[in-house]
Amino acid sequence: MYSLIGIFILCLCWWVIKTLSPFPIIKEIETDQNVALAILIASVFISLAIIISAVILS
Repeated sequence: MYSLIGIFILCLCWWVIKTLSPFPIIKEIETDQNVALAILIASVFISLAIIISAVILS
């Protein structure tokens, strides 16, 4: 149950990031090979996963 809640929150955060960004993130990473943006998005997801797991465990 907690895993589904965490996955739902991560998907919700991805949707918020995609809608608030002024450019298409997936196009920038895949087509334009923007490595810096890929590293930034990965670090955001890792930090969100750590925060969500800490909240669920508390």
